[in-house]
Amino acid sequence: MPQAKIGIIGGSGLYEIEGFHDVREVNIETPFGKPSDAITVGILEGVDVAFLPRHGRGHRISPTDIPVRANIYALKSLGVDSIISISAVGSFKEEIHPMDLVIPDQLIDRTQNRVNTFFGKGIVVHAPFAHPFCPVLSSTLYQSALETGVRVHKGGSWVVIEGPQFSTRAESELYRSWGASIVGMTALPEARIAREAEICYAALACVTDYDCWHSAHESVTIEMIIANLLKNVGTAKEIIRKVANRIPETRKCDCPSALKNAIVTSRDKIPAHLKQEMALLIGKYIPYS
Repeated sequence: MPQAKIGIIGGSGLYEIEGFHDVREVNIETPFGKPSDAITVGILEGVDVAFLPRHGRGHRISPTDIPVRANIYALKSLGVDSIISISAVGSFKEEIHPMDLVIPDQLIDRTQNRVNTFFGKGIVVHAPFAHPFCPVLSSTLYQSALETGVRVHKGGSWVVIEGPQFSTRAESELYRSWGASIVGMTALPEARIAREAEICYAALACVTDYDCWHSAHESVTIEMIIANLLKNVGTAKEIIRKVANRIPETRKCDCPSALKNAIVTSRDKIPAHLKQEMALLIGKYIPYS
């Protein structure tokens, strides 16, 4: 099976990047089912990169139904240790304009119907999540975005809603009162699951609209989102090219050891079959043989 160091999760067109070569598709089965789609693996700027369309080709998977655990597990099985998420978001701040980019540093979870952990059913894990985005990867992403000349904002809280409907006006005003910067539907449980997989995770949030709070702008529509997101695709590709060979070989953050002190279940109480099934995630702490 091919290997990759960097995973890109976003739209299916992102892998059509100039200079992306030795491309092949990989279909992976995981203990959590199939990923959203086949993973496209190739070489970009001398680095092995894997692209995964979050909603599947043709955008056929609703945010709630995205097989996040299968997606992250599949990327982990390819050797991915850094993930960059590309997502469309709405803005809660006047100064964050449509077509701007945001590199968020915090999350507020308003989802209700999503499985948000690999574990349970015999293994209890409490992974730290105070800082949901890897600060080192986020900083690298921000610096690369700056070089494109696009307006980019560093930091900010992302409210993740369940969807698939957009926010009500009252909800939008509530989230603004909390001081949140952006709203979207895809960062969770993706960031939580990536943390449990000990993968560095950062987001490139592409602002498409002002949600529905801004009286001077028309209410958000799917046509508006798609049109503005497509305009941002070229910029996102340029940033990905810049980031690809700037991620250090040795990770100097806490992400690679997120589970070190997080597995609280007594080792002798974890069934052998579960140790084997979860070996990709916990094998370095709890060998099954």
